[in-house]
Amino acid sequence: MTADIPALNDLVTADPTRQEIPALLQDLVLDSSDVKEFLNDLAVLAASHLAGPQHDVLCGITLLRPRRTGTVASSSPQAQSMDEIQYAFGDGPCLTAARTSVTVYVQDTGRDSRWPEYHAATVGQGIRSVLAVPIPLEGNAACGLNLYSTAPDAFDEGDREAAALFARDASRSLRLAIRIANLTETGENLKAAMDSRTTIDLAVGIIMAQNRCSQEAAMTILKAASSARNIKLRDVAAAVVASTGGSAPTTHFDS
Repeated sequence: MTADIPALNDLVTADPTRQEIPALLQDLVLDSSDVKEFLNDLAVLAASHLAGPQHDVLCGITLLRPRRTGTVASSSPQAQSMDEIQYAFGDGPCLTAARTSVTVYVQDTGRDSRWPEYHAATVGQGIRSVLAVPIPLEGNAACGLNLYSTAPDAFDEGDREAAALFARDASRSLRLAIRIANLTETGENLKAAMDSRTTIDLAVGIIMAQNRCSQEAAMTILKAASSARNIKLRDVAAAVVASTGGSAPTTHFDS
């Protein structure tokens, strides 16, 4: 679990100053196995760093990337529940902040007239004020830092400025975490493509030998079988290879 990481426990207990935040964020990138883990650790750090002297703060983070399911991270189950309610309605303070890159402050959920369905659904959660701050990202990605408090009007001007500074500091580390994730995904996709290509090439060779035909004709036969059976080309090719008694092909390449 994220909360069991010693380094994260140390930084939360230490109540880091703003000067220490960039270095801690860099450590989170290095210590995280993926973007989801980084965001969860980031939420825990934000909740600790941005808590006020009179009230605790719950933190949720929403990351939106093209062609991917939105990623929700949180500092606690209650914060996660609040973010998931927004997803259920497709709108709310955090999603608005992430999509518009504008800070959204709900001073009192009981009196705020925006997102009435969302506010009605959160009545039983005990949350009275919400501060949603966009985390600047590049490209089409969008992210929002959501701070929740059980006290009304919990975030004064100083709190809102501190949250904006934290979001600004977190932006560079999050961009780096996303780049690393994209490179990893690209590498995995490339390997999968190479594996598929190897299987297809073997199947084409088998068909050429069995039918004494050209490579082009063998590929046509393979594609026709794929279309007729409504099965992916790679799966048809794998069946052809398996029919000869051969094991699953292995792709050899230098990583």
